[in-house]
Amino acid sequence: MPSLKFKIAREPRELDQIHTLHYRAFVEEIPQHTPNAEERHIDRFHDENVYVVALDGDRVIGSIAIRGARPFSLDSKLPNLDDFLPPGRNFCEIRLLNIAKEHRTGNVLPGLISAVWDYAMTEEYDCALISATVRQLKLYQHLGFVPFGPQVGTEEAPFQPMYLTLEAFQNRAREISSLPPSTRGEVANLLPGPVSIHGDVAAAFNVTPESHRSPQFDEDLRAVKAGLCQLAGMRYVEVLLGSGTLSNDTVGAQLSLHGGHGVVISNGEFGDRLIDQATRARLDFTPLRFGWGEPFDMDAIKRLVDEVDAKWIWNVACETSAGVLNDVVALAEICRERDAKLCLDCVSAFGAVPLDLTGVWLATAASGKALAAYPGLSMVFHNHLITPSDRLPRYLDLGMYARDGVPYTHSSNLVRALRVAVERVDWPERFEEIVTNGVWLRNRLRSAGLDLIGDHATVAPHVVTIQLPDRISSDDAARTLERAGFLLSYASGYLRERNWIQICLMGEVTRDVLPPLIREIQRIMAE
Repeated sequence: MPSLKFKIAREPRELDQIHTLHYRAFVEEIPQHTPNAEERHIDRFHDENVYVVALDGDRVIGSIAIRGARPFSLDSKLPNLDDFLPPGRNFCEIRLLNIAKEHRTGNVLPGLISAVWDYAMTEEYDCALISATVRQLKLYQHLGFVPFGPQVGTEEAPFQPMYLTLEAFQNRAREISSLPPSTRGEVANLLPGPVSIHGDVAAAFNVTPESHRSPQFDEDLRAVKAGLCQLAGMRYVEVLLGSGTLSNDTVGAQLSLHGGHGVVISNGEFGDRLIDQATRARLDFTPLRFGWGEPFDMDAIKRLVDEVDAKWIWNVACETSAGVLNDVVALAEICRERDAKLCLDCVSAFGAVPLDLTGVWLATAASGKALAAYPGLSMVFHNHLITPSDRLPRYLDLGMYARDGVPYTHSSNLVRALRVAVERVDWPERFEEIVTNGVWLRNRLRSAGLDLIGDHATVAPHVVTIQLPDRISSDDAARTLERAGFLLSYASGYLRERNWIQICLMGEVTRDVLPPLIREIQRIMAE
């Protein structure tokens, strides 16, 4: 079944199908509950359940619920439940195993169990409880479950309480989790771009193009600008048809008009790229380089700014190459004290971490990174009024955009998709999720014996750069991971030169893809 995949159910259509599947299993097949006209059964712990599902295309063909909150359903059936359990464990309860009749052979059950345990490990559970139908006791014992206590349920539907420890599961893990990549789920996109796209964003993109002079385009552009400004805490934003490089070249053009000597700071590939762009823009500046992944030395920056009487500073907020965040608040204070302008390349930071852009003169972002939209749009934020200048090439003249809004041909599809990507997200919740996942990922990678770049700086939660040992080629490791269903960044020249690979949490990346990724990396290290 090449379309078979396993995931955490999050979409309303998936949850609706789970209720229907539960009705067929626990009302019609196993008479645990009373029939109803809707032919849907909603579990009493539904709001607390996390559902792992098996999907054949878009159709749910199997599911399991996992829940860590006490009291468990078994607490009501066995008042002395803890007397039967191994002490010192962090328990979860696994319930409602349900596979459509026509799919009860093959990889569906092992895939569900593997995906459930991957999720359980992210929550640091080390023992799982189930109420197993007595018709499948041999199967569960084969998987490592241990029966305990008396049977529960009814005469028509008896169940045996069982538990599974982490150690017992690990004895079976290789057998259970060694499914072919085609059955392990969709390919997990862990690239810095292009990133994985939510279905709503894809649907917004796949509409008939409209004129960039149409009322609908005007509305979409107005709405997306409002959302972006709110996210940035800036008054204005201009949306350009091009990549982040275009937006940074546009900043360089504005700096050429501003004049004065400047400082461009680098601690990695993309800081070096800004130095190159400043050179090509014929700016008068002094470069200041720190080691890749090293934190900025603010005292050294102050000394240089004072020495050259700098009127502006330009640097990246997130140095993607090394996976570190730079202290933009401290830089803004340095500029404020000296009446200098601060320009920030926020292309890889915007949408991944909350940014304090107070005191920033110009800042850039792009659609195809952590905003999780399609590549092709870039943004320049500003708080001051900008007027056109005939000293600049038209396409780099930010004043043309500020005055006319849409001075040149634009893409209605990209703008509409970006609007949906910005409006559909609870951004504080997303920032928190990225931090939680990033901390978990880094801890597991260190436990696997890997060296992480930038660990003594302020690490970026959404970019993890890994230094592989010399005996393992980054090309070989990344290709092995790709065959297992994980796309990582490795092909850029600066990564290959250093034998680095990168894991990025910029797009629609869910926590459940990370444990199997760690497992594959551990296998590569071991082999």
